[in-house]
Order: sequence, then structure tokens, then C-alpha cells
Amino acid sequence: MKIAVASENDMVTEHFGHCINFNIYETENKSITNSQSIDNPGHKPGFLPNFLNDLGVNVIISGGMGAGAIEIFDDKGIEVITGAKGEAREAVEQYLRGNLKSSASVCNEHMHHGDCGE
Repeated sequence: MKIAVASENDMVTEHFGHCINFNIYETENKSITNSQSIDNPGHKPGFLPNFLNDLGVNVIISGGMGAGAIEIFDDKGIEVITGAKGEAREAVEQYLRGNLKSSASVCNEHMHHGDCGE
């Protein structure tokens, strides 16, 4: 399974589309087997969910995310976890242990960075 974390370097970002990078973790038997960081190729409506789908991502973890992106991920069968905070790798480890659940944090205003989840 591949898990992507919308990040600011090694930390989970507040808003999926405005992240600096995606930390992508390959997992097997509830353990991380490989990881890589990929720069965010740009925030355009609908682009990033398709980009991550093309990379074979099965789960996306973020602090917050817009409803449109969530809908696209849902349509592609990619699990969305929002409301995450802290280090990206720790968020993935928490997910693999079954301790990270989505808070359904949906960003409604893309103009104001930092307002997600309120």
C-alpha cells in the first residue's frame, strides 16, 4: 500500500493543495518499507488527486482538504484522512496501527491559509 502525506518538509500540512511536498510511504504488513518526498507540482483544481492516483497512492493524509479534492479521491477509491498533525512519518505509523482516524476536516476557503479545520 502507498500512503501519501501532504507535507511541509517532514510535517503534516494544514491544507492539502498548498503543501510544499508529498511524503510517500510504501508499506507492507503494517510497516513502512520505503519512503520518498515529491515536490508539489502545483495547485490546480482537480489536478493533485489525479496526480497522486497516477503514482499508485491508496491513502492520502492531510490536515485539511477541500471538498472537491475529497470527492475526486473518493471516486478513485483512495482513502482520505484529514485532521492529522505532527510529523508525517508518525502520522503514517499511527494510521498503520489503526490510531489515526479522519476528522472530516474540510477546507471551505482556499484564500486564507491556516483556516482549515476551524
